[in-house]
Amino acid sequence: MQLQRRLQQDSIEVAGKSIFINPFLYWRRFDSNTDRWLREPGQLGEDQITLNRTRFYPELDWTFLDDDQRVIKDAAVEMFLKTLELIGTFHPELTAGQLLEVERKMAVTKKRAFERWVEKSFRRRDRVEMSERRRFARERFWRRWKEWMALETTHQAFGPLIALVLLAGVGGWSMGVSQVSSSTYLMPSEQTRVR
Repeated sequence: MQLQRRLQQDSIEVAGKSIFINPFLYWRRFDSNTDRWLREPGQLGEDQITLNRTRFYPELDWTFLDDDQRVIKDAAVEMFLKTLELIGTFHPELTAGQLLEVERKMAVTKKRAFERWVEKSFRRRDRVEMSERRRFARERFWRRWKEWMALETTHQAFGPLIALVLLAGVGGWSMGVSQVSSSTYLMPSEQTRVR
């Protein structure tokens, strides 16, 4: 029942045909390049998105939006345009009036869904970029460390450093042994019995 309700929201009946207005319901019918084109925001030109802002968001005054909201809504406009292009590709028999009917239903029912999808896509892209930056930083750190270890001056400095560590270890051990063997730390055998 819930799946049927969702499919009713994601489709429209036009001229006796059911047309999906959710672009991801066409995923079995397109190739990997089309999938990448659809899923990655920023594939359409800024001028094309700017021209179509009022087409899908006639109620918004774009000058009062902050930068983050403008970016999200621009990417949602891009999703509208890509979806309309997919629908036109998979249903070439639709007339201009029928495409306008599809566009109207999509503008009413898909705004929030496209905005949520775009926000998730941006978060996912930010996470991937952050993990790539961290991986590059780790690789750079280990590469610099290996290069430093391979230097001749580093090898020359390690000889005295190892000798100093060994001397400190031997000195600490001898001081520790001398303290343990002193009589102040040894207890008489009478005091060790449990009473």
